[in-house]
Amino acid sequence: MAEWVGIGRRARRCYGFDEVALAPGEITINPDEVNCSWKFSGKEFKVPILAAAMDGVVGVDFAVKMSKLGGIAVLNLDGVQTRYENPSEILKEISEADPETATALIQKAYTAEIKENLIAKRVSEIKTAGGYAAVSCIPQNADRFSEIAEDAGADCFVVQSTVTTVKHIASNYKPLDLYKFCNEKKIPVIIGNCVTYKVTLDLLSTGCAGILVGVGPGAACTTRGVLGIGVPQVTSTIDCAAARDFYYRKTGKFVPIITDGGMSKGGDICKAFASGADAVMIGSAFTRAKEAPGGGYHWGMATSHSNLPRGTRIKTGVSGSLKQILFGSAVVDDGSQNLMGALATSMGSLGAKNLDEMHFVEIIIAPSIQTEGKVFQATQRVGMGK
Repeated sequence: MAEWVGIGRRARRCYGFDEVALAPGEITINPDEVNCSWKFSGKEFKVPILAAAMDGVVGVDFAVKMSKLGGIAVLNLDGVQTRYENPSEILKEISEADPETATALIQKAYTAEIKENLIAKRVSEIKTAGGYAAVSCIPQNADRFSEIAEDAGADCFVVQSTVTTVKHIASNYKPLDLYKFCNEKKIPVIIGNCVTYKVTLDLLSTGCAGILVGVGPGAACTTRGVLGIGVPQVTSTIDCAAARDFYYRKTGKFVPIITDGGMSKGGDICKAFASGADAVMIGSAFTRAKEAPGGGYHWGMATSHSNLPRGTRIKTGVSGSLKQILFGSAVVDDGSQNLMGALATSMGSLGAKNLDEMHFVEIIIAPSIQTEGKVFQATQRVGMGK
């Protein structure tokens, strides 16, 4: 599988969404008759998509709306929602900043202290409005924040960092014991992010309820440029899903894999499921919803790092409602709206009745998949040429 890249060094070829395609099989199904739902911690969700825990993506209102449409939106407890009583003011400031000062403004905005009373308040606001309350924070804050969130009625807790491993070495702070944490929580815990088979196996053994897969593929993330790390999402999802399947055969416990990042349109989501994902997490596609708190702007969680920012603010614009983005009707031609319709139609064309069957459709290496026959779209910057 590996190629020589120099004397004594070999490197494995890995693939991202733009380099592969899905080959139709021998059976097709009416898209209205496929089942796109997924199960998480004993509960069925009709939308197998999570909205990423980023401040430009998820606020309280967005989380409630996403819940009522059948999905999950994760609120970032390390962000502006818990630093400011009225986060809309600082979000407006960030969205109106010029590109030259945006990163500095974001860094300054995140120096305000996190107020623990706002953690409980945000969870309560989501629950009172009838939403599913999923919340997220970095490992260093997980012990304390999870207690507050759990007491306030949170439904799910996500522990997320750029790269997560069970074996974390640190001398100036105590690393989070993931085994202890996952087993002591009364609510399901999702942990991430990871991209390799062995690390996924390690994380699965903690007792978590889900694994996030992806390092650096997000639209606003610059980790791959700043740190040089990451594995393209098709390969990383396949590898991590293989670990999930091995763990299931060994223990009888099925823990879903959630591909996180790198998907801007329906076709990418379909390829993630074909690679073995049980659900996907997306960010930038949702910032285009009028309900998103970023006002058509998006920035990575690591943008606010005081010394080494690993994200940038990007403009996505606002194209429609969250319902349009998930279920249509689509009014744009680039595949960024009616994501569920795209998934159902793809599944029907591939002969997959449910997401489990999507894991077995044929994937082909197709480097020309984005450009073949698309010269007019490319020159006119429409459709796939945007």
